[in-house]
Amino acid sequence: MTDDRERWALILGASSGMGEATALTLAANGYRICGIHLDFRAAIAHVDEVKAKIEALGSEALYINMNAADDEKRAAALATLRERFDRSRAEGREPYVRVVMHSLAFGSLVPFLAEDPKGGVDRKKMEMTQDVMANSLVYWVQDLWRGGFLGSGSKIYAMTSEGSTRVVPSYGVVSSAKAALESHTRQLAMELARLGTGVTANTIRAGVTRTPALMKIPEHDAIIEAATKRNPTGRMTTPQDVANTILALSGEGTEFINGEIIGVDGGEFVTGS
Repeated sequence: MTDDRERWALILGASSGMGEATALTLAANGYRICGIHLDFRAAIAHVDEVKAKIEALGSEALYINMNAADDEKRAAALATLRERFDRSRAEGREPYVRVVMHSLAFGSLVPFLAEDPKGGVDRKKMEMTQDVMANSLVYWVQDLWRGGFLGSGSKIYAMTSEGSTRVVPSYGVVSSAKAALESHTRQLAMELARLGTGVTANTIRAGVTRTPALMKIPEHDAIIEAATKRNPTGRMTTPQDVANTILALSGEGTEFINGEIIGVDGGEFVTGS
């Protein structure tokens, strides 16, 4: 059966890295894009470039600059999206959010133990990282589901990394958030299935990928070198690899892929350290 509904992708973290690549790839394949991002003056020019590229593909770019973990701002963003959906309905179209991508990379990159307390994790840093990088997925999906934005065939993707199971000196806080994100995604997959929504939720575990988020990790040079040597393909994962995977998984006939951690890394993870 042909799906004639108006397809939208809601991408949390849409202005760079994997979110940017996925926005452009989905736009090139008929999706309209609602991009949530948090950028300041120096980065706004790049955001405008991304939006222009999406529009040049014949798609629509509804970008909202906000803290994705703020409850009031989330409500305002969804109100804006609802207004846009109402216009489509008035014109005889049936819009829905086909793809939700959670790709938020905003966390504390500090060790658990530091002689100077200011150099290590504290309650504020731990809770902020967990809230942005893990818990926010649950709150967005709750509001999307209750608000009727999702429909049968909608796909939810949460971006994780092998850091959820491995140890990097400065990555402990983010690692715990990634582990929580994987757990949240499994729980959402189960509950959405039992409710008969036709919505699936999966985690995408990308290999080491050169993104702005990676370059903020103090050990990034060593991580890049090790990943390049370990990956049997001889190269690192790219944002486009992730975007291509999300596009493929969002096609028809994939409704039984649910609650999984899907590796996109050319075999990097299974090759070991």
